[in-house]
Amino acid sequence: MQRYHVKKGDEVVVISGAEKGKRGKIIGIASAKSRVMVEGLAMIKKHMRKSQQNPQGRIVEREGTIHISNVMKAENYDARAARRGVAAPAQA
Repeated sequence: MQRYHVKKGDEVVVISGAEKGKRGKIIGIASAKSRVMVEGLAMIKKHMRKSQQNPQGRIVEREGTIHISNVMKAENYDARAARRGVAAPAQA
């Protein structure tokens, strides 16, 4: 098992990619693929098959994954911004 710089429950900031600059809490880690799921980010649509609970079927929106190298702990990101003299973004 590999050790990463973030873990489940940490607040992170996305530092590159389509979701750059957004913050969220890690809700899961796929260590085999080195990817993380961040709450409310990289949303994907999953088409659900017809079933007894959903007789018509439905489209569910859920979190996708982001490569672990594209996220940084929020506390480290804020400390880096403070050192550079850039005002940190407001907490969500």
